[in-house]
Amino acid sequence: MAAVGEDDAAWERAIDAATKAASAATSGPKTLTLDGAVKSSTGRLPSPALFERFAASLEELSVAGARLSSLEGMPRLRALRRLSLPDNRLSGSAALAAVAEACGATLRHLDLGNNRFAEVEELEPLAKLGIEALDLEQCPVSKAMGYREKVFALIPSLEYLDGADAEGNERLETDDEDYVEEDDDEEGEEGEDGEGEEGEDGEGEEGEEDDGEEGDEEDEEEGEGEGDDDDEEEGCDEEAGDEEDEADDDELDADADDKENIESKAGSSLPNKRKRDNDDDTNGDN
Repeated sequence: MAAVGEDDAAWERAIDAATKAASAATSGPKTLTLDGAVKSSTGRLPSPALFERFAASLEELSVAGARLSSLEGMPRLRALRRLSLPDNRLSGSAALAAVAEACGATLRHLDLGNNRFAEVEELEPLAKLGIEALDLEQCPVSKAMGYREKVFALIPSLEYLDGADAEGNERLETDDEDYVEEDDDEEGEEGEDGEGEEGEDGEGEEGEEDDGEEGDEEDEEEGEGEGDDDDEEEGCDEEAGDEEDEADDDELDADADDKENIESKAGSSLPNKRKRDNDDDTNGDN
């Protein structure tokens, strides 16, 4: 009895240490890991009373390497979905009958790797449960003839045995529920990232369009400026041409005027000459 008391005290300390960092909510923790925390001298789990405070909330329990050889008196865990008991000394159908009674209604994942189960018939208590994943690696039964076919036939709900389905395809995830939750989280993150990227791209495209429009406006302004310069140059050329034409006309007019003046002078000088000649003739006669 002293050994039982000592074991319970050790289990209690281990449970307190494992749940110390857990949520302080009245519902209690959902996961309890006691791997290697206690090396049971009796080969049994602690008194069910130690689990009463979170028996209704606990969904995952792991007790690996505790030297367990029996599951008699296993506490009733009404919400338990995953039970991990690897690296112990368990064997026989009685141990699995205790599992079926304590949490068989909700249990979906059971890890019994590296225990002492040697015959497929020892697994009979699991046949009517809803077990989806069972691990019996490094148990003697895993080397029995027709082991996989017999276990899948015995447990109709079983989807994965030792990490692979009936066809030998390995399982990619160890927990379907965690996998779904992670997918949901990833989809949410992708949605946020997608919105951010779309916004950034939209802004970039708008920026590029604005730059393009500004560039077109500048090109148009430059084109208009060049057109105005061309018009001004053409206007200057036309004015220069008009001035040259006017200068030519002025020169022609000046030439004509000079010619008229010359002719006029010549005409006026002829009578005077005749008059002087007549005068000279008259004087000579005298």
